[in-house]
Amino acid sequence: MGWGTLALVLASSVAFQPESRRESAPARATLAALLMLVVAALAAAAHGLPWPLVVSSAGMLLAACVVLVVGFLVGRSPDQRAPVFNAFCVALCIAGLLSFIVAIIQSFAPQWADGNWIARPATPGRAGGNLRQPNHLSSLLVWSLVALACLHEAWAERPRDPHLAIARVASLFAMAALVFAIVLTVSRTGMVCVVLLAVWGLIDRGLSRFTRVLLLLMPVLYVLSWMLATAGVQTFAGDSQIHGSDPSSSRFGIWANALSLIAQHPWLGVGWGEFNFAWTLTPFPGRPGAFFDHTHNLPLQLLVELGIPLGTLVMALLLWALWKAFVAARRAASTDGLTQRGALVMVLTMAVHSMLEYPLWYAYFLLPMAFAFGICLGGIRETRELAAPAVARRISTALAIGSALLVVGAIVSVLDYMRVVVIFSPPENAAPLSERIADGQRSWLFAHHADYAAGTIAEHPGEALGSFKRSTHYLLDTRLMMAWARALEESGDTDRARYVAQRLREFNNPGAAEFFAPCEAPKAASTPLPFQCLQPTRPLSFEDFR
Repeated sequence: MGWGTLALVLASSVAFQPESRRESAPARATLAALLMLVVAALAAAAHGLPWPLVVSSAGMLLAACVVLVVGFLVGRSPDQRAPVFNAFCVALCIAGLLSFIVAIIQSFAPQWADGNWIARPATPGRAGGNLRQPNHLSSLLVWSLVALACLHEAWAERPRDPHLAIARVASLFAMAALVFAIVLTVSRTGMVCVVLLAVWGLIDRGLSRFTRVLLLLMPVLYVLSWMLATAGVQTFAGDSQIHGSDPSSSRFGIWANALSLIAQHPWLGVGWGEFNFAWTLTPFPGRPGAFFDHTHNLPLQLLVELGIPLGTLVMALLLWALWKAFVAARRAASTDGLTQRGALVMVLTMAVHSMLEYPLWYAYFLLPMAFAFGICLGGIRETRELAAPAVARRISTALAIGSALLVVGAIVSVLDYMRVVVIFSPPENAAPLSERIADGQRSWLFAHHADYAAGTIAEHPGEALGSFKRSTHYLLDTRLMMAWARALEESGDTDRARYVAQRLREFNNPGAAEFFAPCEAPKAASTPLPFQCLQPTRPLSFEDFR
C-alpha cells in the first residue's frame, strides 16, 4: 500500500521526458520479462495451480511492473531523480538502523523480544530482525549500507561544508553499527555483499576519497565485529554456521534435484509456482530433509518452472537490461552518476542474494528492487526535451490507475487475510472452528491456508479430500502429506496414497516416525502391512496428482 501511494504521488508530479526506442529498449525488455511471468502464472491455473495462488503471483508481478515504470520515469527526470533517490535512501537508512536495534535486543537481551513489537529470534544464535529471517535482515542491512554511502556522498562531501567532520564521524559510526548487525545475522550472503561493497569503493573513482575509504573499511569492520560478537554473545552461531557439516545448508542437494527436474521437463518446466509440488512428489532418495518451496537460486527457479526456452528468454532480457544499466551508470556525469551507481549497486547486491535465496518472492524486496532497477534504466537517455503534454497525461493517467489499484488491492488483501487469521488465532467469542474454516475457504487469496486446517485436523481426512486440491500446491510438509495419504487411502485411491507416503519417507522427518512405525514393527505372516509401508503397484509422477 505504501508503494502504491508513493507511485500515485510520483506519477502525478514527475516531469516526463520522451525516449527513443533505443533508450527505452532495456526498460521495455524488463517489463516484457515481468509480463511473461504474469502470463506464466495465469497459464499455471490450467494445470492445477489454485486460483488464490495464481492471483497472488500475478498481482504481485503486476505491482512490480507499476513500480518499475515509476522508477524508470523518475530516472528520466533530471529534477526529480536525485531528490527521490535520496528520500529512498533515507528510508532504507532508517529501516536499517531500527533493525540494528532489534538485532541487538535479539542477541544481547532476547528476553525483551515480546513477539509483538520485537520478533523473537526464529533461529537460535542468529538475529533475524522483524523480518524473522537472518538472510533477509542481512540484505536489508546491506541496502542500508549502500544508502548510507550515497547519502554521505551527496550531503556530507560538499565543498566547504562546516559540519563535514561531524558528518564523517556519524557516517562511520552508523556504518559500523550496520556491519555489526550483519555479523549478528551470521549470513554468508551478507559476508559476500560486504566484500562486494568494498570492491565498489575500490573501483568507483567517482566517489570522494572518504566515502571510498568507508567502503574499503567494511571488511575490516566485519572482522572486528565478528570477534566482538564471538566474545559478547553467548549463543552466537557464527562458528557452527561457518564450520557446519554442510556448508551449503542443503543448497547443493536442492540444486542437484532442480537440475534433475529440468532434465525431466526441459521444454515447459513443471509450471509456475509448482516447484515444491513437483519436487516433493518426484522420487529423490537422497533428497535434503527440509521442505523446500524454492530452489534457492533464481536462474534455476525460472528454468525448472518455466522450462529452458522461456526461462532462458526471461533471464536473457533481464541480463541485457542489467548490462545496459551498468554501461549507463559508468558513463553518467558526477551528480547523475551517484544516483545511477547507487541504485545499480542495490540491484547487484540483491542479484547476489538471489543466487542463494529467494528474496524477490517477498514484496518488501521485490518492489524496492523494481524501483531501484527502474531508476537505473531511466538513466539510459540521450534526449532532454520534455514530453508532449498529451503523452505525459496518458502516462500519468495509466500509472495513476495502476497505483490506485495497488493501494486498493493491498487493503482488500489485508481484509481477506483476516478471514484466515481467525482460524489459527481466534479472538474471544469466536465462531466454532468449522465455521471459521468454511469462511476461510471462501477467501480470494488465502483459501489454501483454510484448506490446510481442514485437511490436517479432520479425524477422517477422506471426508475432507477436496481440501487437498489447493493446500498441497502451497507447501507440502509432514502434517499435510500424512493427512493427504490417509485421505487418498480412505477414498480407495491406494496406489496414490502409497506414493505420497513413500515420498514422505524420503525426508526422514522425525514428525513422521509414528506414521511409519508400523512398518518397522514385527508382524505375523498373515497380517497385511498398512498402505504407507508398501510401494504403489503402478508408475506415478507428480502430474498424476494435479
